Amino acid sequence: MSSDPSWGRVDEAGTVYVRTADGEKVVGSWQAGSPEEALAYFTRKYEGLVVEIGLLERRVKTTDLSAKDAGTAIEHLREQVDAHHAVGDLEALRKRLDTLAGVVEERREQRKAEKAKQNEQARRSKEELVAEAEELAQSEQWRAAGERLRALVETWKSLPRLDRKTDDELWRRFSHARSAFSKRRKAHFAQLDAQREEARQRKEKLVAEAQALSDSRDWGPTAAKYRDLMQEWKAAGRAQREHEDDLWQRFRGAQDVFFQARSEVFAERDSEQRENLARKEELAAEAEKLLPVTDLKAARGAFRALNERWDAVGHVPRDARPKIEGRMHAVERAIQEAEEAEWRRTNPEARARATGLAGQLQDAVDKLEKQIEQARAAGNTAKAEKLEKELAGRRELLDQALKGLQEFGG
Repeated sequence: MSSDPSWGRVDEAGTVYVRTADGEKVVGSWQAGSPEEALAYFTRKYEGLVVEIGLLERRVKTTDLSAKDAGTAIEHLREQVDAHHAVGDLEALRKRLDTLAGVVEERREQRKAEKAKQNEQARRSKEELVAEAEELAQSEQWRAAGERLRALVETWKSLPRLDRKTDDELWRRFSHARSAFSKRRKAHFAQLDAQREEARQRKEKLVAEAQALSDSRDWGPTAAKYRDLMQEWKAAGRAQREHEDDLWQRFRGAQDVFFQARSEVFAERDSEQRENLARKEELAAEAEKLLPVTDLKAARGAFRALNERWDAVGHVPRDARPKIEGRMHAVERAIQEAEEAEWRRTNPEARARATGLAGQLQDAVDKLEKQIEQARAAGNTAKAEKLEKELAGRRELLDQALKGLQEFGG
């Protein structure tokens, strides 16, 4: 590019000037050639500034050059422009630099606002993390809360730092919440370990008691004792995981030994009792053949013999006992009733009392009948009716007395 003489001149002494809005400014001295060559040289320096400013403008526009670095570059170029060591439209360069500085400042403010927004978001996020951590610090969902707190730490690490005072204060609360939770969890599991150890020791004793009873043949009381031990086992709580299954197997094994032995004995006993039931059913059938009682003495003797055989048989199953015993008792009651009837029939004193009562009632009936006839004959109807009511009552008593007398064969 050729030099533009409108922006500069060279005097006779070789001093080069550049024209500005404030007047001419000395650019430098040129002694090596013609004035045209001097202007061309300093014009090239101007063009170099134009290129550098153009490059900086593109960097600011197309890259993420920081505002600080861009500002430094602008000031460096501004110093070169202000030094007037070039010939050209320096004011145009200053305006371009001013414009570029405005763009950089706008970007600086924009990034500052963005950073402030990010910081505010980060502050709110960290405050939310702290609030959640402080809530979790009171939780007893030890596994879930612990996992969540670990996740919160990773989230915290991913957030940008705030100003030192705010960041340190929030971290202090966050860390305190985690420490409080860890302390409570540690105390809980220490207490749980103590409880499980206590449960283990208690269950060891229960195992020993169960094993001591396993050879017992005192079926009822021992079975009841095992039920009590089972209640104590449930109330003791769980031991440590590595001990619980072993303790239970030993405890259950001791019970199995006892109840297996009891089952075998009971099975044998049940078989024997079923056989006893069959024999007693046969005896009951024989006893029932004694009814109705026609020969009291023979029936009484036969039932006595059957009852002796009955007593010798032994136990029957409990659920069958009422029915089979009821059959024998029914026969026994029938014989007893026959005995009572026979006694009443053969008792002379009772017979005499029954005969005397019947005679007295018969005399009273006869007397009343005569009195009724006399009253009617005398025309005393009211007296006759009264005596007839009394007669009806005496006749009813007489009928009962005669029926009682018939039981004695009279």
